[in-house]
Parts: sequence; structure tokens; C-alpha cells
Amino acid sequence: MRIMERVKSMIRNWLEIQPASAKGFTIREPISFETNVMRNRIWYRGDASELDQLFKALAEDAVCNARFWAAAPQDESIRKAHSGLPGIMVDTFVALVAADLDDIDFDGDEQAKGEWEQIAKENKLPELISNAIAETLVTGDGAFKLNIDTNISSSPILEYWGADSVEYVYSHGRVQEIHFLSAVGERGRILKEIYKPGDITYKLMQNDHELPLDAEESTADLQPVEFNGDFMLAVPMRFWPSSRWRGRGQSIYDRKNDAFDAHDEVISQWLDAVRSGRVQKYIPESLIPKDPKTGALQKPNSFGSHFVAIETSNKENAQDEIKTIQPEIRYEAFLASYTATLNMCLQGIMSPATLGIDVGKMSSAEAQREKKDVTGITRNAITSALEEALPKVAQIALAAQDILSGGTAGTYNATVTFGEYGAPDFDSRVQTVGSAAGSGVMSIEAQVDELWGSSKDDEWKKQEVARIRYERGITELPEPDVGTGV
Repeated sequence: MRIMERVKSMIRNWLEIQPASAKGFTIREPISFETNVMRNRIWYRGDASELDQLFKALAEDAVCNARFWAAAPQDESIRKAHSGLPGIMVDTFVALVAADLDDIDFDGDEQAKGEWEQIAKENKLPELISNAIAETLVTGDGAFKLNIDTNISSSPILEYWGADSVEYVYSHGRVQEIHFLSAVGERGRILKEIYKPGDITYKLMQNDHELPLDAEESTADLQPVEFNGDFMLAVPMRFWPSSRWRGRGQSIYDRKNDAFDAHDEVISQWLDAVRSGRVQKYIPESLIPKDPKTGALQKPNSFGSHFVAIETSNKENAQDEIKTIQPEIRYEAFLASYTATLNMCLQGIMSPATLGIDVGKMSSAEAQREKKDVTGITRNAITSALEEALPKVAQIALAAQDILSGGTAGTYNATVTFGEYGAPDFDSRVQTVGSAAGSGVMSIEAQVDELWGSSKDDEWKKQEVARIRYERGITELPEPDVGTGV
């Protein structure tokens, strides 16, 4: 190393290269983690009035002030419209993932499976999972929480809390504690439920100061909970790590705020152009109908008619006539801008085809599959996180059930799988398998396996293969014995 440093120094001296001086600079983050989560929730809610209020409140620098939603137009009649795209994106992914969730398997332990099905039924598991996916996509991360309240249910109560209600304590990159935060009372106090392996404790906080639990009536009866086991009654989950806040998750809306803002601006300009482009009629006063009794001008009888009255011309040879004028609206330009900003919003997250939009006018089956590739990548990230979190939820729920029953927490091995995204329908599979079978390039076993996949067990497939062989007159002869005579 010393020799290399000497060589580098010699080269610098020979070339007269001056090393760069270190310069320090400060970059101020425009928003905090909590504010970012709140902004993402407002995007998901999709109310134009809330977006306008939020972005005007957050406008503290030149970049924020220049955004469409932060702008305060002089003419308050200008319409600000929201596309609703952020909420639609999340709801679409929730539908895609939740619909493909298979049953949780316990390695053939039927008793554990039966107990879990009862817990899942009482906690409305499909609704809980859908809420967990939506909360994680919007807020960035969250955690499943198990409550034990025999006054409400004899089974563990499952909940999912989003990132704005959860804090994590890490040690060597691993979660050691999960804190669940909830507002109590009317004085801005926060109840912190601290989940650790083997116990649950409570703290009542107000402005970073701890208060006794009996300071609030709703928390006065809370007592620490201890149980035998080295597991937490909580399971964290995130789909992508955040590049801004270490140890937190990244929302599907992060890095897309400017794209959503631009998309809404294009839509609002388009609608404003349509409103301004209504047909106008210019009618000379001499041609406007008059009341025969009073001589007052009357409005035309046509429904919804709007016109501008102009004075009769005094020029020589001038003729009074009704003029109908409609401004030209450049729909093609607005459509191109709409398509461009839509692609910006969806780029790297999902395909327009997933939302039923054929932006590229691509109709071939191959093109449709290519457009869905990015949706599949995002979906795989979601399902991978769920395949890790949901088995843990099932395992600790059954362990908690054992504790509630007065026994020792058992050990369970749970697994969960999801169906294949974009798999061809049954008719397509029959056609493909039939063509391969007719060409003699696929065995009967492969045909049955490809056609039915994981929807049938191995025993059923064996019987199906035997049935097909029998109907085709295919018989298996025993291997002939070969003598070893001398």
C-alpha cells in the first residue's frame, strides 16, 4: 500500500494535479417521515379539496410552490381535478394479490389447520390481508398485532397497523421491539404499546414525557403481560426498504408525487379548455325576440342556449346575422400529454394494461404479456413479503391460542403460496397441451401435470394418468426376467 501511495504521489507531482478540497454543504429535507405518510394517505383518499389544502400547507420552498396543487390561482373559478389514479393503483394491486392467496398449510397438521381456520374466520382474514396490503403500499410499512382480550373473543385478535402508528427498535439490523402508537383522551396523549419477545408493556406519553397510566381513564387498568416464549406477538412487514428513512419501508407513491401532480395538471387544463370552448352565439339586438307587451328583450326558447347580445351595425350595406363561434380545442395535444404523464405515474410500478388502458394501441397477445411484466415484478415483491409474514402470523396466533388455553406455546411450521399471475386460462392450456400431445413431444404424465398444476394432488394425477392409459388401450407389461444361466 505504501508503494502504491508513493507511486500516486509521484504521478500527481509530475502532472501537477492538485487534490480536490472537501466541501461541506447542507440539504434540508422538505418533509418528515410522518408528513410523508400523511401526504401518501391524502393521495390514496383522492379528494381534490384535501389535496389542495395539503400542498398549499406544505409549500415552503420554490419547488413546492411551483407544483400544481400548491398554486393559488387568482381566479378561484379555475377547476382543479384529480384523476384518482393513486387510489386505483393500490386497490388494483390489492385485488390482484388477495385473489391469488392459497390456503396456509401446516405440513399435514390437521389439528393446527383447524384451529387456524377458526382464528382466521373470527378475524375475517381476507379483509385483514387486503387492509394490510393497502396500508403497506400507501404508508410504506406496518405490523400485524395480536391482542388477547377474553372479553371480546376467546381467540387471539389480529390487527394491522400502518407506518404512522408503528415504531421499530433495531439491533444489528434486526427488529427487537415494535411500538404501537395510539391517541388517547383529548389532550394529545399517546399510548405506546411495547411488544418484545416474551412480554408486552405500556407507556403513556405526552410531548416525549412519560405519564402514569392512571392519568387517563382508558389506560388506568392496563397491566404488563408476560408469557413463556421467545417470540413477539407482532410481525412487521414492508415491501421495499426506504432510501430516505433507514429501517422504514417505501410507499408505492414515493418518487411519484411530481408525476401525479403533473397528471392532474394536464387533466385540469383539458377540462378547463373544454369549459372555455363552449359554443357562443352572437345575436344582434334587432334579431333578439322582444316581448310584444313591454318591448323587453327575451331569451331564445332553445333549452340551455347561451348568447352574447351585440349592437346592430350602422355600417352601409351591413346585414344583421347570428354568428355561432366555437373555439378550437386541441384534443390530440391534450391526449398526448395525458398519455405521457400517465406513463410517468405508472412507470416501474404497473402496466396500463393492468388498469384496462391500451395506451400503446397494442392488441397482440404477446404485446399484452410484455406490458404486464412490470405489474408482475411489483406483485412478486408484494407476495414475497406476504409469504414471509403470514406464516409467522399464523404460527404466533396458534402459540397465543395455546397460552390462552392454559398450555405451553407449541411450535408450528406454516407455509403460504400464491397463484401464478397472468397464467393462461383453462381453454388456452387445453389447446396448448393438446397440440403438444398430438406432436408426440409430451408424455401423459407431463400433460396431466401441465393441465391441472397445483389444483389437484399427486394421487389424483396418478389416477388420471392410469385412466387415460386405460381408455387409450395402453398397458404396461412387466419387465422380462433375464436368466443368468451358465
